[in-house]
Amino acid sequence: MLRIAASLFLCLALTPFSQAKIVNDVEVAESIQVADKTLTLNGTGIRSKFFINLYVGALYLNQASDDGEALVAADEAMTIRLHITSSLIDGEKMSEATLDGFVKSTNGNLAPIQKEVEMLINAFRDAVVDGDVFDLQYVPGKGVSVIRNGEEKAVVPGLEFKKALFGIWLSDDPVQDDLKEGMLNED
Repeated sequence: MLRIAASLFLCLALTPFSQAKIVNDVEVAESIQVADKTLTLNGTGIRSKFFINLYVGALYLNQASDDGEALVAADEAMTIRLHITSSLIDGEKMSEATLDGFVKSTNGNLAPIQKEVEMLINAFRDAVVDGDVFDLQYVPGKGVSVIRNGEEKAVVPGLEFKKALFGIWLSDDPVQDDLKEGMLNED
């Protein structure tokens, strides 16, 4: 009886630790709450440049998917979470990289969403430090909430903006192929 009780206690004690995945020394939650929905981790990847890991990206969805184009187009709740893992990223570099990602994602046609892109870029202007966590949460009818370390910095409206934003990571021409593959759980 004592052995059963000890085993039960050990299982219960370890249960909270099974609720996260460790990627590049970052604890990535298996699920998150967005509005009234629980989104589940679809996959993770590491954004790197010149052999330096910059951030861990995590994609959260209602239901698992490996179809990046369908996810970019979808008008459903989803979140991309960025765990900053390098002190080489600052607000200016993050803003520049995000703008470059939008140019790539829209094939250079930023005009229809220029105002929205500027709203997002302004949310990144503050100092960005190693350990910061950014959530880019899309909720239909509301838009993309830009949340930094749990604090909402901006809400950027529009499905077209969401498509361009999520296209940075999930389109046919993403910022980094293996990051996309990881977020889509293709590896």
